[in-house]
Amino acid sequence: MSSFLTKRLSYMIIILLAASMMIFFLYAMTPGDFISGNLKLSPERKAELREIYGLNKPILERYGNWLGNALHGNFGYSLAQQKPVLTLFNEYIWNSFLLAIVSTFLTWLIAVIIGVIAAYKQYSWFDTLVMVVIFAAMSVPSFFIGLYLIKIAAVDLKWLPPGGMLNTGSNATGIEYVREVLQHMTLPVIVMTLLGLGSLTRYFRSNMIDVIQQDYIRTARAKGLKERKVLFTHALRNALLPAITLVGFELPALFGGSLIIEKIFNWPGIGQLYMQSFSLRDYPLLMGFTMLIAILSVIGTLLSDILYRIADPRVKV
Repeated sequence: MSSFLTKRLSYMIIILLAASMMIFFLYAMTPGDFISGNLKLSPERKAELREIYGLNKPILERYGNWLGNALHGNFGYSLAQQKPVLTLFNEYIWNSFLLAIVSTFLTWLIAVIIGVIAAYKQYSWFDTLVMVVIFAAMSVPSFFIGLYLIKIAAVDLKWLPPGGMLNTGSNATGIEYVREVLQHMTLPVIVMTLLGLGSLTRYFRSNMIDVIQQDYIRTARAKGLKERKVLFTHALRNALLPAITLVGFELPALFGGSLIIEKIFNWPGIGQLYMQSFSLRDYPLLMGFTMLIAILSVIGTLLSDILYRIADPRVKV
């Protein structure tokens, strides 16, 4: 295991170094920036700001300074927000994490249950209905589902608020604060769960179908074990093994936010901040966020490999 971790950590360092170069040079070579695009600044003030933030230095020198600061936990200073990038991450990223962790839990729970039942009742009316609903959900764009739910649940029925994280002008604390947050996050969580449910349910269904046909499942049934125990103890445990590889893709999604969903529901998350930074050309924040996603992706892949190796020692990863 030690040699495995050493090899994987070496790969991580090389991948992150290459990613940092691609990210920095991509944004640095993009025409325009926040300063040059600000019409309120005079040419003299623009030149002064470019000198202050080191934007007039050679690109290789700028990359070296940025990388050195990033290694010390400093991803730069947001020109548009006038705050350090890490400070903005700390303010917004946990709101995105709240939506993502709840929707991910619900997605996996529902997908496992429906996938197991659909595989067990293969070609039944339930399985057919599940597949039709899955393909329909995967075909409808996320913004349409979000806007439709706002129209029905918020505008017509007035069951839930249409957006935001708290009521306008709210000073709620304690239980009242939690209640308002839960009300506001209900619709975006529903949309995010529906979006992830289709592909994951198909994944678990196909895995379960393959596992159910194995000899050890027939042996378990021949021993007289209850069907529920055969499905949820023997079959499901082995069907979940390939799903461990998906864990690596979940980590960056948890902290990366959902760009479209947060914009539709005006949720103050990192995804919406990222979209705003694009329009303002706030490259320090864009570079910091993209690098953060790269780091989380590499860490997630490492966790997947470790978990898969622990779950199934026969596999060499």
